[in-house]
Amino acid sequence: MSATRAMTADNPEHRQQVHALYRDHHGWLQQWLGRRLGNGSDAADLAQDTFTRILASRLPALLHEPRAYLTTVAHGILVNWYQRRDLERAYQEALAALPEDLAPSPEHQLIILQTLLEIDAMLSALPAPVRRAFLLSQVEGMKYEDIAAQLGVSLVTVKRYMARAFRQCLECLA
Repeated sequence: MSATRAMTADNPEHRQQVHALYRDHHGWLQQWLGRRLGNGSDAADLAQDTFTRILASRLPALLHEPRAYLTTVAHGILVNWYQRRDLERAYQEALAALPEDLAPSPEHQLIILQTLLEIDAMLSALPAPVRRAFLLSQVEGMKYEDIAAQLGVSLVTVKRYMARAFRQCLECLA
């Protein structure tokens, strides 16, 4: 059996390793998250999300520092959770500012929120200068020359940034 197969989620050994990690460290991880969130319910959800992600991924062959590994995975999930919460809050504030007759239906609100989350994920995957150039162009309506001046880069660099951002958008649509 190859080393790659030994660590994939479809392997019984992998599931046993994750089970042992869960059994030995779930309570500790939930407390760690609870201290950061101040909310036991959200901490329980994010602890489960952490183990779900680990179950779906590859584990190192030897896990010398399981708690360090868990906190690394959980930290990424926690950052995503905060970003999502902030985006949802901003969207709810924008909806509250609309006159009632212009507010979208609950179904459309959910579709819009899901779309916003997908756009946010796509933008988060871009390096910061590429994301900034894209937002200046698409949201602020700035010309490439102005973006170059604002970012302190060449026009060619802005064009490269935009090409990369558009490729990322197309990949997300595929």
